[in-house]
Amino acid sequence: MRSSPLPDAGVPARAGAKEWLGLSVLLLPTVLLFLTMTVLFLATPDIAVDLRPSSGELLWINDIYGFAMAGLLVAMGTLGDRIGRRRILLFGAIIFGAASAVAAFAPTAGALIVARAVMGIGAAAVMPSTLSLISNMFLDARQRGTAVGLWAAAVSVGVATGPLFGGLLLENFWWGAALLIGVPVMAVVVAAVPVLVPEYRAPQAGRLDLPSVALSLVMVLPIVYGIKEFAAHGMTATAGCAVLAGVALLAVFIRRQLRLDDPLLDMRLFRNRTFSSALGVTLLNTIALGGIYLLFTQYLQLVEGRSPLAAGLLILPAAVLLVIVSMLAPVLARRIRPAYLVAAGSLLSVVGYLVLTQVDSAAGPALLIIGFYILYPGIAPEMALVTDIALGSAPPEKAGAASALNSTASDLGISLGIALLGSIGAAGYRADMSEFDLTGLSADAAAAARDTLPGALAAAEELPYQVGESLAASAKAAFAHGLGLAAAAAAGLVAVAVVLSALLLRRVPPTGAATAVAAPAADADQAAEPLTELVSQRSRD
Repeated sequence: MRSSPLPDAGVPARAGAKEWLGLSVLLLPTVLLFLTMTVLFLATPDIAVDLRPSSGELLWINDIYGFAMAGLLVAMGTLGDRIGRRRILLFGAIIFGAASAVAAFAPTAGALIVARAVMGIGAAAVMPSTLSLISNMFLDARQRGTAVGLWAAAVSVGVATGPLFGGLLLENFWWGAALLIGVPVMAVVVAAVPVLVPEYRAPQAGRLDLPSVALSLVMVLPIVYGIKEFAAHGMTATAGCAVLAGVALLAVFIRRQLRLDDPLLDMRLFRNRTFSSALGVTLLNTIALGGIYLLFTQYLQLVEGRSPLAAGLLILPAAVLLVIVSMLAPVLARRIRPAYLVAAGSLLSVVGYLVLTQVDSAAGPALLIIGFYILYPGIAPEMALVTDIALGSAPPEKAGAASALNSTASDLGISLGIALLGSIGAAGYRADMSEFDLTGLSADAAAAARDTLPGALAAAEELPYQVGESLAASAKAAFAHGLGLAAAAAAGLVAVAVVLSALLLRRVPPTGAATAVAAPAADADQAAEPLTELVSQRSRD
């Protein structure tokens, strides 16, 4: 560690060159893990041709990674607090790299879903560790704000460049190449982190409750399955029972946490209105973005007929704007309250989503691009500022759990967006295609045409030219209608986020105006002791 003297009592230690180098290493997996959530968006049509998944399997391929990651983030964050945050990060990096290689060569849709789920487990171990280790390495409020802002910018880069990387690789290789990039990145992390990043574990950590870990993983999946079943087949007994089972498991999980001496998730964190509101704003924004992003990239390829690279290049200007605004937001937050910046950005996103509701298959390209270029940078203030608000409002010894919950809200939001808004889009498509005359097609081809746009385009090639053209045009119009329905739902969700951020986060001061967002008064004395312990540990290192 640094040789600088121990700071005066009550003055947080300032980070030096080694901490900033360590931060640069921690940003690598941050970019990668969020890139992995979107890198297959442009590969979806190729996967559909190669592995022939159903519409449900296609959604699972894209979102099982995020659900597995979100389901275990709290468990891994808490485990890192107890056995060492750096140790759990290295474990996750190894798992993620190995699973990436397996997923790249998956021979079936089922195998790809399983491999992506294992990648999510590895990502769950890595993600909360990156953010919580940053909070340990940067104790000074202004330095921490800068470091977390760079972390948020890395998230932005990952989300934004996933489709572009996918497009570049798909131009020259098969879809699995988009997954192989995880192998060299995680190799660098495994080699560099032990040298540059100090270990940290929370003092007096309790035991890990394994039943709570299992509940955290499985409680979300039945709800999502039920929603997808409802979108595909209406309110069936299977859909209703799945949703009820997920809600029941969630209730059991919450009750168990309230009764345990050492809970997996300390529910007291949610008593802090700033913390819980920050998570809500993140969840709503990412649900909207996750679903629309997938439908947007599919529209560019399947409706517009653009290549993966051309689609990725169309996204690039919006991605650049997203990164610029993500880096500018922390600077503006030194003078303007973060809540107002987040609310303004979210309001801009609402406008973009409303523009997308006007897209159709004939005159849609211009509106599609305009709407996306408006909404995409709008989420940047939330990505850049809300993370630091959430971390700053939690006691230092709960940094692992707080960062895990923040990452859970983000990852779960993207995956829920794919599931919920993707299901809305799919339901709109199926409703429009249900009455189309598919005489001349086999039963399987007709079912595929009514299920997905790729299925309809494939079926159109089996029909006489004029009939096939009519089928393709109708299917593209149905897809555009589904996109519009999903965009309307996204606009409603983000409008709620605007209100939440403007009303419930407005007390958060500009960066540096206070040393941190105050924890509840009852927790002030408890927060002081862990901070002293952190400074002492840093001086010993």
